[in-house]
Amino acid sequence: MMGAMGRWQGGASERLRDAALGLFLTQGYDGTTVAEIAAAADLTERTFFRHFADKREVLFVDGDEFERVFLGGLPDQADDPMTLIVGALDGAAGLFPEERRPWSRARQSVIAANHALQERELLKMSSLAVALTRALTARGVDAASAALAAETGVTVFRTSFALWVAEGERRTFKEIQNAVLARLQALLA
Repeated sequence: MMGAMGRWQGGASERLRDAALGLFLTQGYDGTTVAEIAAAADLTERTFFRHFADKREVLFVDGDEFERVFLGGLPDQADDPMTLIVGALDGAAGLFPEERRPWSRARQSVIAANHALQERELLKMSSLAVALTRALTARGVDAASAALAAETGVTVFRTSFALWVAEGERRTFKEIQNAVLARLQALLA
């Protein structure tokens, strides 16, 4: 009866994510099963698999949606590759409001402790760079400039994210990202 009750309660995906993260932190990623995650969320394994393909996916947002947020930030009127990338980064900064920071910190610590999850994270970043490169070339940017700008944008994002989740960091994601971009510009000057 408990599983049936959980099935009809709202927020199953969020409950599963929170339960999984808590278990990953206490038991380790490899020491946690889908059955334990579902039970901790007061849901069934079947419900888990309706929301996620496997336990790894609770730590990763939908890749297509992640890319859409970046691509949606590309300015309509710009044609300079870095202006386009800065627009994409600005649009994506909204994915990281202050209330998300504790969860993101915990998530990052789980990923940092597991090589397979690190590979998954790198694949997500690589896919983002490919999507941004395609978007820039579709706007008429030459292939080499598009690839350099896209990879630079991903590097700025990854650096900003790492700083944002660092213990003791209090600046907003947007403030950090702007500081990282300014540092990059100073390095290139």
